[in-house]
Amino acid sequence: MTRAELDKQPGDVRRMFDAVARRYDVTNDVLSLGQDRRWRREVFDAVDPQPGERVLDLAAGTGTSSQPFADAGAEVVPCDFSIGMLQVGKKAKPALPFTAGDGTRLPFADATFDAVTISFGLRNIVDPAAGLAEMRRVTKPGGRLVVCEFSHPTNRAFRTVYMEYLMKTLPRVARAVSSSPDAYVYLAESIRAWPDQEGLARLIREAGWTRPQWRNLSGGVVALHRATA
Repeated sequence: MTRAELDKQPGDVRRMFDAVARRYDVTNDVLSLGQDRRWRREVFDAVDPQPGERVLDLAAGTGTSSQPFADAGAEVVPCDFSIGMLQVGKKAKPALPFTAGDGTRLPFADATFDAVTISFGLRNIVDPAAGLAEMRRVTKPGGRLVVCEFSHPTNRAFRTVYMEYLMKTLPRVARAVSSSPDAYVYLAESIRAWPDQEGLARLIREAGWTRPQWRNLSGGVVALHRATA
């Protein structure tokens, strides 16, 4: 499996994440130079979970991003379409209610959650627009959306360096630390092809969310988008 030639076929992407699940958190930490921890803190602050609220953490993987919501007293549901990820997560965090689900057909009733968040998973949904609409469906009126996703660095010179790292260095590092290094070639390609900050805000708005806004993290390597149902 190389490049983005998978064209986001759900079965292929699911198998890819199953394959990287065992060392997923360690690999992310190495490849992001530890920045993924800061990005998770920013997501937590943006969601601002309150005790008793219901939070859907979509594309939650092994639940690393979900645990802080539970620690804050929220009722968090980690949801992912990779059974391999869910199995690794359940073993490490048995108290969390891990749930298998497709981002375009979420297994929840309308207006279930006070907040929905997805980090680094929206671009892997076969139809991101449909995924955003589904997130809107399961969110209560007035509820909030937080999307953390790779984006486009705002500085042109840095963008060139970043793309060089993304397409050449990242796959080499992944070969040393990942349980399925070829998958990271696909992931790098999917990041390069993803819309910029304004483009994602437009997708969010078209999916029925209101007042989309974003904040750049790490110079625009990542963007944190927020909106209201």
